[in-house]
Amino acid sequence: MDREFTHDVLILGAGLAGLRAAVEISRRLDGRVDIGIVSKVQLMRAHSVCAEGGTAAVLRTDLGDSRDLHAWDTVKGADFLADQDVVRTFVDAIPTEIYQLDHWGIPWTRDGDGYIAQRPFGGHSYPRATLAADKTGFFEMQTLYDQLQRYRTFTRYDELFITDILVEGGAFAGLVGLDLTSGETVALRGKALLIASGGGGTLYGFTTYSQTVTGDGMAMAWRAGLPLEDMEFLQFHPTGLVPSGILMTEACRGEGGYLRNSLGERFMANYAPKLMELAPRDMVSRAETEEILAGRGFRTPDGQDYLQLDLTHLGADRINTRLPLIREVTIKFLGLDPITTPIPIRPVAHYSMGGIETDIEGRTRVPGIWAAGEAACVSLHGANRLGSNSTAECLVWGAITGGEISAALPGLGGAVPLPAAGIEAAEARVAQMLAREGDENLYALRRELRSTMDAHVGVFRTGDDLETALGRIRELRQRAERAPVRDKSRVYNTNLVHALELANLLDLAEVTVMGALARRESRGAHARRDFPSRDDANWLRHTLAYRSPAGPQLEYKPVTIDTWEPVERKY
Repeated sequence: MDREFTHDVLILGAGLAGLRAAVEISRRLDGRVDIGIVSKVQLMRAHSVCAEGGTAAVLRTDLGDSRDLHAWDTVKGADFLADQDVVRTFVDAIPTEIYQLDHWGIPWTRDGDGYIAQRPFGGHSYPRATLAADKTGFFEMQTLYDQLQRYRTFTRYDELFITDILVEGGAFAGLVGLDLTSGETVALRGKALLIASGGGGTLYGFTTYSQTVTGDGMAMAWRAGLPLEDMEFLQFHPTGLVPSGILMTEACRGEGGYLRNSLGERFMANYAPKLMELAPRDMVSRAETEEILAGRGFRTPDGQDYLQLDLTHLGADRINTRLPLIREVTIKFLGLDPITTPIPIRPVAHYSMGGIETDIEGRTRVPGIWAAGEAACVSLHGANRLGSNSTAECLVWGAITGGEISAALPGLGGAVPLPAAGIEAAEARVAQMLAREGDENLYALRRELRSTMDAHVGVFRTGDDLETALGRIRELRQRAERAPVRDKSRVYNTNLVHALELANLLDLAEVTVMGALARRESRGAHARRDFPSRDDANWLRHTLAYRSPAGPQLEYKPVTIDTWEPVERKY
C-alpha cells in the first residue's frame, strides 16, 4: 500500500445519489464533517449527467394529481414487486426535493403561467415528469455540486478506481483502490460508506450506459458478503438509437412522438390501446420486439433491425424547445434531423432494477455501509421501473442516507484500523492480473460477454437461452484467467482497469442469469417465453443472491404489500 487517507464518511460514486448525500451530510452537520468523494472518472462525469427526460413528482394536486396516484402507478408499473412502504416513502419525499432544487437554482423549464413544467411519461396516469428541457440529470448534477461548494467538507478523489470494500469484524473498515494518475495503491479509512456507484448495464453490447458504468460497486459489495437483490430484472428502454444505443429519451414520446413500424402503423394500438406509446417500458419494448420478429421492422444495410420514432409532426419549435439534445445527438451521430426524418430505434439495455439489498433507509446488512441510487435495491421499482422515477429515487435516497449517516456517525466511533489481510488480498489480486499469461484477449472476452447477454438474456428469455448464457459466462470466467494485461505501466493503466471491470461484469452476469433461470414466471422486465404468465402464488417474492465458493446461492424474501393486492396489469 502506497498511501492511506482517513475521513468520517466515504461516498463511492459521484452521481446524483452521491452528491445529494454529500450535501445532506454537510447541511445536517453544519460543515463539521470530513467526507471523501471517490469517483473512477472526473467527479462531474458521472453517468447521471446522461439522464434526460425528467424527474417524477406530484406537484399539481390542484389539477388532479395525488401522491396516492403516483404510488399506485409505481406499484402497478413494478408488476407488484415493489415494496409498498418504500413506494409511499418515495412519493411523499420527492416533491420536497423538486422544490429544494428549485430554491438552489436549477433552471426547471416553466409553463406559460410560470409553474415548474411537467410532461407525460410512460405508465404515469398524470404528466408529472418534471423537466429541465431534455437535460434534466445534467442540470440536477450541476445544481447539487454548486450547493456542495458552500461547504468545506469534502475531498475529491477523482480517477481513483476502487477494487475492494474492506470489512473487519463484520463492520465497514475502508476501501482499497488504484490511483489511475500514478498507479499507486490507495487505502481509504472511514466510519461510514455510502455506495452510490450506479448500475451494470454494460453487461450488454447494445446499451444506453456510458462505458465506464460496469457495476463495480455492486460486484465489490457482493464479494464483501452483501446480498444482491432482484438482479434478474434489467430494464430495456424502448428507444435506443440505432446503431449506437444512445438514449432517445422517453420525453420524445411524452412530448407526443409516435412509434411506427415499416407499414407506417402506430403499432402500440395493438398492445396498449389506452396509453399507446406511453405504456410502461417493459410493455413497449416487448411490443417493439414482437413487431420486429413479425417482419414489420426496418433493416439497416449491415443487418440491424429497427423501428421508427417519429417526431416530425411535433414541429421545429417544440423539438428545439423541449428536445434540443435529441436533435443535437441525431444530427451529430446520424446526420439525421428529427424535425424532418423519423429516428431509427429499438429496445436497449438501460437500467438495473436490482442491486445491493438495503432496508427502507438505505442500510445494508453490514454495519457502517449504506447504498443509494441505482447501485442499491431498496425495492422501489420491483420488476419494472417507470420512467422519471430513477432520478427521483437518487434524490430521495441520497437525502435519506445522508440523514441516516449524519445521525449514525457519533455512534460509530473512530475509523477502525485497516485490516492488513484485506489490503494484502486486494493487492495480490491486482498483482495476479498483471502476471497473467495466455493467448486470450480480454477485450474479445468482454465483447463475447456482451453478445451473449444481448442474444440470450434480452427482452424475451427462455430456459434454454439462459442455460446457454450461464454456460458461456462460466467459460468466459475461466478464459479470463488466460487473458494477460499487456500494459505493465503504472500511470493510467486502462488495460488493467478493463481487466478489473471484466471481472466485475462476469460476477454480475452470473448472478443475473441464475436469478432469471430460477424465476419461472414472467413479471415486468423479466419475460420468459416458456413461462409467459405472472405467478403470484410462487414468485411474488424478492430474489437474494449471496456469494459462495460454489457460485451464487439464491434465497428469497417476501414483498411488502400493505395497500394494493396484485391484480392483472392492463393499460
